[in-house]
Amino acid sequence: MQFEESELSKLTHYKVEMPFGNFYLFEKFFISEIHEGVHFDWEMIQAAMVEVLEFYGKNARVGYISNRVHSYSMNPHTWGKVQKKYNLIVASAIVVYNNFTFMNASIEKQFSDLSIKRCLSLAEAVDWILNLKELK
Repeated sequence: MQFEESELSKLTHYKVEMPFGNFYLFEKFFISEIHEGVHFDWEMIQAAMVEVLEFYGKNARVGYISNRVHSYSMNPHTWGKVQKKYNLIVASAIVVYNNFTFMNASIEKQFSDLSIKRCLSLAEAVDWILNLKELK
């Protein structure tokens, strides 16, 4: 389910629209929805992180939810690069909607030093993120 169709969209958030996807920023976490067919590369991640850092500040610690409603690709090694450069994300949740996305999320999980949870709904992902001790 797309974020804007969910009950969560009624909560206070800031929306960032980019050519390759949308980002929804909350107090303790942010959600990404990358557009269909995009290869979410390092340049795109850096562009998104400019917006994220402007919202949270460079010393923030937040959770990240990837809402995989569309099929797109990314290099799984990018997780480490993001963490090394920005050190902002304490843990991530990937919302999966089919077996292919679940398998991709499992591969990404192997390349990350962060805790990554695969979830079946946005509500499950938000609940998990908000109960992380690092965000209390």
